[in-house]
Amino acid sequence: MKTRVSIYARYSSDLQSDASIEDQIRVCSEKANSENWKIMNCYTDAGISGASLMRPGIQSLISASMRGEFDIVLTEALDRLSRDQEDIAGIYKRMEFAGVKIITLSEGEISSLHIGLKGTMNAMFLKDLADKTRRGLRGRVEKGKSGGGIAYGYKVVKKFTPAGELIRGDREIDENQADIIRRIFKEYALENKSPKSIASDLNKEGIPCPSGKAWGQSTINGNRKRGTGILNNHLYIGELIWNRQKFIKDPSTGRRVPRFNDESEWVRKELPDLRIVSQDLWDAVKARQKILDHKKGTLTAKKRPQHLLSGLLVCGECSGGFSKVNTDRYGCSTARNKGESVCSNKKTIKASVLEDAVLSALELHLMRDELVQVFCEEYNKNINRLRSQHQASIKKHEAELSKLDKEKANIIQAIKDGVPADLIKDELKKITDKQAELKIQIKTGGKDIRPALHPAMALRYRKAINELRTALKSGKSGEAKEHVRALIEKIVLTPREGRKDLSIDLYGDLAGILKIASKGDAMKDLAQKSRRPERKVANDNFSFEPSIQVVAGKGFEPMTFGL
Repeated sequence: MKTRVSIYARYSSDLQSDASIEDQIRVCSEKANSENWKIMNCYTDAGISGASLMRPGIQSLISASMRGEFDIVLTEALDRLSRDQEDIAGIYKRMEFAGVKIITLSEGEISSLHIGLKGTMNAMFLKDLADKTRRGLRGRVEKGKSGGGIAYGYKVVKKFTPAGELIRGDREIDENQADIIRRIFKEYALENKSPKSIASDLNKEGIPCPSGKAWGQSTINGNRKRGTGILNNHLYIGELIWNRQKFIKDPSTGRRVPRFNDESEWVRKELPDLRIVSQDLWDAVKARQKILDHKKGTLTAKKRPQHLLSGLLVCGECSGGFSKVNTDRYGCSTARNKGESVCSNKKTIKASVLEDAVLSALELHLMRDELVQVFCEEYNKNINRLRSQHQASIKKHEAELSKLDKEKANIIQAIKDGVPADLIKDELKKITDKQAELKIQIKTGGKDIRPALHPAMALRYRKAINELRTALKSGKSGEAKEHVRALIEKIVLTPREGRKDLSIDLYGDLAGILKIASKGDAMKDLAQKSRRPERKVANDNFSFEPSIQVVAGKGFEPMTFGL
């Protein structure tokens, strides 16, 4: 039986090109063919840094290794798998647990020694690269050049050295965009117009936004502490500020998060030739912001209650979010913040009516018996496939254990025959450790995979939802809200042509549905907290029977049905 191998290739967009992926796969394939290995799959990540494990290719590779789909991971070099010390050590441990070897064209078969040395070298490379990049950017800023992208209101100036090389970082004022900036400052400071109103007018006139999409109040307001937004860019008064913040990778998610630097670390540079807004106009804007900040602090001193469906509502016309437009109604945020030229969906819906309709749909339609039957059949097919793979993996471990038993017996016999124990004790220890590891894998993996679906899953689900509805009527409904929200992937609200109401498409989240269906009577404690009787909710001229449709989420496709 041929040794099974999977190839992994990656390139970083800032260092290599698309062709790098093909080159890595080609040289790895040549190596596999020369060793007479069977190539099972190729996993790739294009244009993604090796400083994070949040890559679809590497995650698929790890998952496949745990299913026993291959025996060797082959890659060009260890830094293709990861440049982070913690991540590369984690990959190595997972592969070792799965009985998979890591082999690279540069280092050969990877051992724990490689992980320690190469992991440290790769981490040092990343830090050194970051330091050099920041040093280069600071040098450009000190010369009055751009330390990053070009801000709205400016355009790139192309200059070349006598040798013909491009000089980077020069810019000049774009007069057309500068007029828009001055207009925004004047309307905000002198005419007391809100950023929402300003954005709506700009969208109506078809004036391009800096992002290339549509103007929004956040484009104008931004974040004063970070210096973002039209009203907070110091470059408009001829002052360049660099190094306000730095980014640190969150080890739990792999994402970069901002951290503000102390003001003493900021780099300031006066660039009077790039001033767009007068000092008086700038000061007037800052004065109004200060007044509004004080009022905002007073209004938001009392914490607002969390709404049941907040963050789950989507506009079917523009794909923007639905949020509270007053105390008891939801409306499209995009239509209100960016104007009808971006989204014309001005229809609203009463919160209590929407919540009652959604809960009714969850209870009566999301776990219909015919849908559950189809899902259970597909689920059991998948379980059988996993069981087959699982048993094959166990047999592989047992065969390897039997082979090690024979090797161990031969070594012991050699010692009895007079071979000095010091010469072979290391090999004996290695075999013993590997045996212990295999026994653990066989023991922990020896449990049979059985379907976790209860025959009366749909009935138990509906009972749990009914108990949640009762709990939501009580004053202590925080936990009940979280359970209900876990069942919903999204709710799409779309204007119905020729009618005053909105159609409602409810998308269920499979993981949440199965979790609550398996709990059985776990919701009883929530229901017992409730003491209020249910009240009838007015339909508010919305005909829900024909307008709601329920769509089962991931795992249920292509089943779709309406009420």
